[in-house]
Order: sequence, then structure tokens, then C-alpha cells
Amino acid sequence: MAFTCATGKHRRPSRMQRSSVRAAGIAALTTTGVMATVASTPAAFAAEPTPEQTGLIPVVTAGESVAEQIDDQVAVQKHAAFEEAARQAAAKKAVEEREARVRAAREAERKRLNTFVLPITGSYVSTGYQASSSLWSSGSHTGIDFHAASGTSVHAVGSGTVVEAGWGGSYGNQIVIKMNDGTYTQYGHLSSLAVSVGQTVTPGERIGLSGATGNVTGAHLHFEARTTAEYGSDMDPVAYLRTHGVNV
Repeated sequence: MAFTCATGKHRRPSRMQRSSVRAAGIAALTTTGVMATVASTPAAFAAEPTPEQTGLIPVVTAGESVAEQIDDQVAVQKHAAFEEAARQAAAKKAVEEREARVRAAREAERKRLNTFVLPITGSYVSTGYQASSSLWSSGSHTGIDFHAASGTSVHAVGSGTVVEAGWGGSYGNQIVIKMNDGTYTQYGHLSSLAVSVGQTVTPGERIGLSGATGNVTGAHLHFEARTTAEYGSDMDPVAYLRTHGVNV
């Protein structure tokens, strides 16, 4: 009986082959197991993953946080805009009120400067215009006399500029003022002078004190209204003052 030696036709599978077979078996088992599991638990496909697993909640929360921040910023900006508008309105109102006060003050000053007053506060006419007497060189009174004790304050009847201040002969110490309307006023028999030539005066400003200097029989104020600074250009002082709103 003859024996033959192995020729290699029936060699053991190689390592690679064995690995492939094992992998195929494991795959088959795994597939079978998975299919069995799926078959036994059909609800597994219906179950949805939780929001925590998907990360949706953090995304939504982050979105809401950003929206809230934007809303807060918008609210802050609106509030700032409102405050700025209020500030600008208040500033505009303050400017308008200040301008109104300035206009009112200017108007009041303009009115004051155009106002006429009595030369002696609370006095009255003791001798009228053109009264006849030998006391006056012209034979008649060229002005009016206001009752006043010596040393009584004498005021400018209106706004103007002093053109004469000093001795005036029979008028004694006198002041002549060129008024802003182009007329002239004269104040005679003063005991003292408080202004000088070239000085501007305003209504009611004290220009001197009454007295009895010059050709007089007693203390009083001699007042004239004139068309020029010179003697002889007189006009009715009472009518002049009344024309300018003074109650004489």
C-alpha cells in the first residue's frame, strides 16, 4: 500500500482568510442581533431624542437672551433719546424765556427813557406861564414856578444832554438840557448843581437842588420849555409837559 505525502492542496487557511471569516461571522451575528432587537422593540424608531441630546434648548435660550438684550438696548436708546429731546426742549425754552426777558427789559428801558416826569416830585405850579409882573424884564413870566423849599431835589423831566450848567444872570444857578426830541428845558434859581455840560441824563435823575439864587423873592424852581437853548424861545411849559404825558 502506497502512501503519498501532502502536496499543499489542503493547506490551512491563511491568517488573512481566518480574519475575514471571523469578521463575516461577527457581522452576521451583529446584524441578526440588531434585527432581533429592532423587531422586539418597534417603539425605538418612534422615540424622539430629548432636546438636551440635540442642543436645541441652549440655542433657543441663547436666542431669547440676545433678543432680550436687543430689547433692553432699544429701550435704553429710546429713553436716552427722550431725555435728550426733553433737554433740548428745556434749553430752547430757557433761551426763549431769557430772550423774552431781555426784550421786556429793553422795552421797559425804552419806555422809561421816553417818559417825562415832574421836575419836583409832588409839587405844584405856584406861578403860571406869561403871568404879568414888573419883576420880569420881559414884563411877563417866560416859564412856570414850582413850589419848593430850598434844597429840594430837582429832576430832569426827560432824557437829554446838558448844554448849560452854571450861572445864568437873573436865573441864578441854572441848567439847560437838550431833550432827545430836540426841544430844551431850563431849570433856574438852583442852590447847587449836580451835573455838568455834556452829561446825559434820564427821566427823574437828580440834577440839582432848588434854591433862591438870581432875581427871586423866595425859594422855588423856575422851569421853562424852549425851542432853542436861548432865552426868548420859550413855549408853554404846562402844555409841553402834558403833551409828554405828565399830569400838571
